Amino acid sequence: MTKMRLWAVFLLLVGIGIGYFDYATETSPFNKFPKIENFPVRLGLDLQGGTHLVYKADTSALPAGDVSDSMAALRDVIERRVNMFGVAEPVVQVEESSFLAGAGAGEERLIVELPGLTDTDQAIRMIGQTPVLEFKTERASAERDQILAAIKKAQEAQASGVVGAIDPLAFEDPDFIRTALTGRYLEKAILEFDPNIGSPQISLAFNDAGAELFGQITKENVGKRIAIYLDGAVISAPVVREEITGGKAQITGDFKIDEAKQLVGRLNAGALPVPITMLSAQTIGASLGEEAYQKVTHAGIIGFVVVILFLILWYRLPGILAGLALSVYVAIMLALFKLIPVTLTSAGIAGFILSIGMAVDANILIFERMKEELRKGRTAYDAVEEGFARAWFSIRDSNLSSIISSVILFWFGTSMVQGFALTLGIGVIVSMFTALTVTRTFLLALGVAGSGRGVKFLFGSGIK
Repeated sequence: MTKMRLWAVFLLLVGIGIGYFDYATETSPFNKFPKIENFPVRLGLDLQGGTHLVYKADTSALPAGDVSDSMAALRDVIERRVNMFGVAEPVVQVEESSFLAGAGAGEERLIVELPGLTDTDQAIRMIGQTPVLEFKTERASAERDQILAAIKKAQEAQASGVVGAIDPLAFEDPDFIRTALTGRYLEKAILEFDPNIGSPQISLAFNDAGAELFGQITKENVGKRIAIYLDGAVISAPVVREEITGGKAQITGDFKIDEAKQLVGRLNAGALPVPITMLSAQTIGASLGEEAYQKVTHAGIIGFVVVILFLILWYRLPGILAGLALSVYVAIMLALFKLIPVTLTSAGIAGFILSIGMAVDANILIFERMKEELRKGRTAYDAVEEGFARAWFSIRDSNLSSIISSVILFWFGTSMVQGFALTLGIGVIVSMFTALTVTRTFLLALGVAGSGRGVKFLFGSGIK
């Protein structure tokens, strides 16, 4: 009995700790834990406001085996493009809608969600722009030192508040010099494998003008690095071994296959890998999103309080303990939403609230089985043990069917349905833990062993 009570205290303290984590990540009380602010709740567009864009990708000209890689490269291009504009937590995902379009009529779509950005025209321009691919040569060490000195001097002047002309060198890249060779001259990049050792390498093919430029650049920079920039960021900086003519080059290195595939997609991103056409654009204002968030939050709180009151009024002592277990359940769910993290939408919160009801359903099955055992004359302790044992199979089967449904909805559903399925699936799994472990531990920790009138009242129902 002592061991069971220690476990009950431990579970209660864990629940309180998780609940404090949920609270602290939102408010950071007294600024004691500044790093804890890295786990806020992520809100979807319908709760935060922003722009939702749906594009159709034309993959009809691609071999079936290249569609997946091309869509991954397209997603990478768009994701980096929106990241440059400082959009917080953008969501760019590929959606294969063959089940909606009909058998054999698969249609690849790109879903772009931009929280906080309500200017649809700006979002459309952002997506439509072509990423900038550049080739730069390595600077001489003397030039690099001059630029670094200019940058340091400008930073010191800014820190001291001195206003004056800034040396133009402070705005230069200290490592590389821009050349005339850009992505407009690149025809394609191909992933290949070294025939001797089988390591992945990347082949580049330029058009005629690009071949001439590339040959001149490599001739003048043998033994130096040529950096490949995409949207202002270095993605590769190989060393030139010899002059390269013919408009073809290879990038070799210690690549993993996935990294090499990603690099090929980025190199081919001078133009979008596949043509895209906008299907729909939806804008949700920030005030409307905030109002929706307040409504669903209030609905969740009211629903939770009503369920707790019902449990206490109808099931008395077990209801009180089930309420504590349900509070632990909510704390765990909120922590998981922050840590995974889960982007909460209205549909996702609906799945969360529904999972609370399913958690209560498991407790109700257990308590009804306990009452049946008490009517047979068993002691309260034995009734608890037998009630959980008899209810387990019903809880297992019903929750397993809910988990299977959630997996199917998540696998084949749209982004909105996936949010509902994810929160529901996680909720069902956590509810099984709290109902079968936390509630059971709390009840057994009471150590009620009798079967008298007082015990029957405490473990009875509201009207019996």
